Amino acid sequence: MRARTPLLAAALLLAGGLARDGIDRWIDRTDLPPLVAETSVEIRDRAGEMLRVYTVDDGRWRLAVSPEEVDPRYLDMLIAYEDKRFFRHVGVDFLAMLRAGGQALRHGRVISGSSTLTMQVARLLEDSGTGQWSGKLRQMRLALALERRLTKRQILGLYLTHAPYGGNIEGIRAATLSWFGKEPARLTPAEAALLVALPQSPEARRPDRHPETARAARDRVLDRMTSAGTLQRPEAQAALFDPVPAQRRDFPALAPHLSDRARALDPLTMRHHLTLDAGLQSRLETLARNALRDLPPSVSLAMLVADHQTGALLGAVGSASYASGDAHQGYVDMTQALRSPGSTLKPLIYAMGFDRGLAHPQTLIADRPVAFGRYAPQNFDGQFRGEVTIAEALRQSLNIPVVLLLDEIGPAHLMSAMRQSGMRPALPGDQPGLAVGLGGVGVSLMDLTRLYAMLAQGGQTVPLHWHQSVAPDAPRRQVISPAAAWQVGHILASLAPPPGAPPGRLAYKTGTSYGHRDAWAMGYDGRHVIGVWIGRPDGTPVPGAFGGDLAAPLLFEAYQRLDTAPEPLPPPPPETLLLATANLPQPLRRFTGREAAFAPAPDAPKLIFPPDGARLALVAGDLAVKLRDGTPPFTILANGRPVATGLRQHELILPGLSRGFSELSVIDAKGRAARVRVQLD
Repeated sequence: MRARTPLLAAALLLAGGLARDGIDRWIDRTDLPPLVAETSVEIRDRAGEMLRVYTVDDGRWRLAVSPEEVDPRYLDMLIAYEDKRFFRHVGVDFLAMLRAGGQALRHGRVISGSSTLTMQVARLLEDSGTGQWSGKLRQMRLALALERRLTKRQILGLYLTHAPYGGNIEGIRAATLSWFGKEPARLTPAEAALLVALPQSPEARRPDRHPETARAARDRVLDRMTSAGTLQRPEAQAALFDPVPAQRRDFPALAPHLSDRARALDPLTMRHHLTLDAGLQSRLETLARNALRDLPPSVSLAMLVADHQTGALLGAVGSASYASGDAHQGYVDMTQALRSPGSTLKPLIYAMGFDRGLAHPQTLIADRPVAFGRYAPQNFDGQFRGEVTIAEALRQSLNIPVVLLLDEIGPAHLMSAMRQSGMRPALPGDQPGLAVGLGGVGVSLMDLTRLYAMLAQGGQTVPLHWHQSVAPDAPRRQVISPAAAWQVGHILASLAPPPGAPPGRLAYKTGTSYGHRDAWAMGYDGRHVIGVWIGRPDGTPVPGAFGGDLAAPLLFEAYQRLDTAPEPLPPPPPETLLLATANLPQPLRRFTGREAAFAPAPDAPKLIFPPDGARLALVAGDLAVKLRDGTPPFTILANGRPVATGLRQHELILPGLSRGFSELSVIDAKGRAARVRVQLD
């Protein structure tokens, strides 16, 4: 008998060793599920505050988190409540299993569970059930395998990422943002206790649907934490009086268009840090939504705010309504759309004229009918002011004076200056014409913001940027002189503001495109530049829409949303010529243009109908003729033959004309003449 005892012991040791080796091989052969979970893409502002969060592909909110980002007290409560030997067991707590089995035998029902945090992670990773022995055995095997391949910190991180908290909320960060509106770094005892209780039965304990059940579960956690010594009794008792959340909070959803752009440009990055200011962005979006209520149907609007000293974009509203199916087409980012700029290019044209010595703010220029071939620009109201200063022409946004100046500068030079400013203008044809100066070119709100940032910076380009990881690489360059930029800004700052807005704080310019399709307002002070666009995304007209009436008030309201006081515009550079018209050098007192010596006098007679090159139908051999300016009496000639003399009226009917090509001429009392060539049918 004694001789067989060593043999039996040796056999048992051998069997135990073989069993252990078999279990080890069984654990090592375990196929692990994917351990890297898809988490939500986060868009953050310049200070790290959340701007926008995206759900993962299955529509769940699951945000990346590590144990270091979570309140340590919550972690202590979680481990004390769920798995107090978490840091000592190997994934399965056999002592807890024995205790749970003994309690079940004594009471005839399950009193306490034996599932460890690692086993819960195994269940969450594979979404396996807990009621069947096969499922429990799989969780134990996977838990043992996880403990061999991961650290305790990594396992805890998986729990913090995957634990369910009701609805489509997964993970501690999604839970604290949804239920408490904050990150999990600092939690109250009541908040921590609720978060410990929720994953055990996330739907039955949802505080927005079952507040009493949630409160009871939370209070049980607080009671047990007191017994375990994790919480002091006074602290736990005070937590009992804290309310549970009455509803889920929405995740931040600011700056949707810019957030979508960031995600599209770098889809592998999970956290994007933009230059925007979340507080300002929220205020601008609220302002845009409120403004939309007073606009006609299907009208949208866009706004940009930038720091022109640094080039950082601080606010970007691509539309007032982001819904993809609404009548406002809010999914279209109108900060990037090409539109007609109306009169907003005029400050650049005048600044270029100042730089070239063609004009000065106090130079006199004629606002009277003029034609460049077949192009005859008109003022917006159809009226003429006669002789005005350049400054007054800009303040009143007159069209004829700026076209006269652009004719001297050259449209191609204007296009070059726009591109140097950082703009990307799009021409409807191959060659730019004079109509470019009045809006005959496609530009975006972002383009115009770059242009006005350049004017605000003394004529130096400002490369705007909106993503903190992508610094602007374009070097700054001088497009116009500091003196010319200051002169334009000084004129724009003297414009009367909209009713109720403070005067003299902003240099601003409004614009309205042809057919009332676009209403603009661009403005800047010593630090910020803001642009506003209003119109329909499909380009259809908005009858009665003017930049001064619609966009300008919104511009000034946007400035009031800044959390800094307005900064004054800079003083004039030393080289700035500050003189009245009478004190200017003779060539600058009155704008004449290069061809003035060869051009007819402004009051010379003109044949305004029929226009040159027209093809007209004769009615019984008669033709209506209209004259303008000149000194009567007039003489009318047809192909060199006088057909009417001694005329004093400016409208008449010429009889006896024949069909075919004819040259009509008018001569006034001073011998000045004008002629047109027409075809008569």
